[in-house]
Amino acid sequence: MSADSQHEDIDRVEGRLFATTHWSVVLAAGSSSSPQKHEALEKLCQTYWYSLYAYVRRRGHDPEAAQDLTQGFFAHFLKKDYFRLADPQRGKFRTFLLTSLKSFLTHEWERGQAARRGGGQVQISWDQTSAEDRYGLEPVSAELTPDKVFEQRWALTLFQQALLRLRDECAADGKGELFAQLKNFLSDEPAAGAYAQVGDALKMTTRAVAVAVHRLRQRYGELVREEVGHTVASPAEVQDELRYLITLVGK
Repeated sequence: MSADSQHEDIDRVEGRLFATTHWSVVLAAGSSSSPQKHEALEKLCQTYWYSLYAYVRRRGHDPEAAQDLTQGFFAHFLKKDYFRLADPQRGKFRTFLLTSLKSFLTHEWERGQAARRGGGQVQISWDQTSAEDRYGLEPVSAELTPDKVFEQRWALTLFQQALLRLRDECAADGKGELFAQLKNFLSDEPAAGAYAQVGDALKMTTRAVAVAVHRLRQRYGELVREEVGHTVASPAEVQDELRYLITLVGK
């Protein structure tokens, strides 16, 4: 894919979170100073910030240091000259991002200082109180290494992105209430009588509810595969990556 075609991908999807792939966002941002491309990259960081924060915390850094280091990494990541290191052919986007973070933390350790909040650097917005609240809910098992925590949070974020897209599609079609009532059936099999109960609330037959659930599941699966496709170098990798991510969230 040429640089020009990558730029066109991003321009055509103005208002969406990602372009064709996360890789195309990174590569296009590295070859252009366009505000739209930089904004797309910032949104990418905002989506996956918690995966990175959780990794840094599991490495043993306290909350303040983890916030500083995560923000410092974003400032480093958003520098245009950094993107010369990005190469989709070298692997998955999550691997590139985690490897980049590890390198950044190593250099910060060698210098003996963290990038302080403020400091005139780019800041990625997130709720820092919420960040530590979420981290407090993480399992404390010794088997959950920093790498594994990062991968689990990455997987959950990816599935959540697909769910949010499905919610937005339903709302745009005037089916927001249908989604709200049926979303719990996307991954869980219904208990006895559950479809009938929802059908009463929605004024639908049990069969109509079952059909609606089937269609939502089908569309959700398509959106999940699209989100996975954003993070790998080729369509051939999607199925294997999806299987791996499912094993992560099933633990």
